[in-house]
Amino acid sequence: MREEYMIERQGKRFVLYAGLLEEAHSRGLRSIETELLQVPAKENGEVAIVKAVIRTEEGKFGGIGDASPQNVNRAIAPHLIRMAETRAKARALRDAINVGVTAFEELGGEEEVVVSSGTQERDGQPKAQNEEGRGELPATRKQLNYLEALISDVVEDGIGRFEEMVGKPVGELTREEASEWIGRLSGRAA
Repeated sequence: MREEYMIERQGKRFVLYAGLLEEAHSRGLRSIETELLQVPAKENGEVAIVKAVIRTEEGKFGGIGDASPQNVNRAIAPHLIRMAETRAKARALRDAINVGVTAFEELGGEEEVVVSSGTQERDGQPKAQNEEGRGELPATRKQLNYLEALISDVVEDGIGRFEEMVGKPVGELTREEASEWIGRLSGRAA
């Protein structure tokens, strides 16, 4: 798994869903199918449950994901079905590509995230780190796509507000900056 898709939380390493998906595509991902097994309702504690099935050249792999107001933060609570689906797909993808590290999106809570290869300024804003020049490379298209999806889910007023916060357009982020923001926003969405 590429380092840009690894993050650290409370001293443990996790992989980002975007990294699992990219790796699966590079290994011959054929399809991802999901099925909603339980709609969140008062009677079931507002728990959404989704089943995912991944098909690759190597076979078929499944995963189950759940999401409830108790295991997601406030920002993602209105989107329980989507989070359960992401968690199910992450679990199935981990099995399909043999990644033993838990996906960050499988976790819940609101704790702060530190990207494993980066650092954060005292004000909590991420800064680029020039690790073997990677901090200077522009963000990949896949990073930007994932980041833009996270921004639309998590940041009030969307991309415009995000660009105002970071002081530059999303498209001008370095790989390191994009990776750090993916980690931070995933923490708010998980």
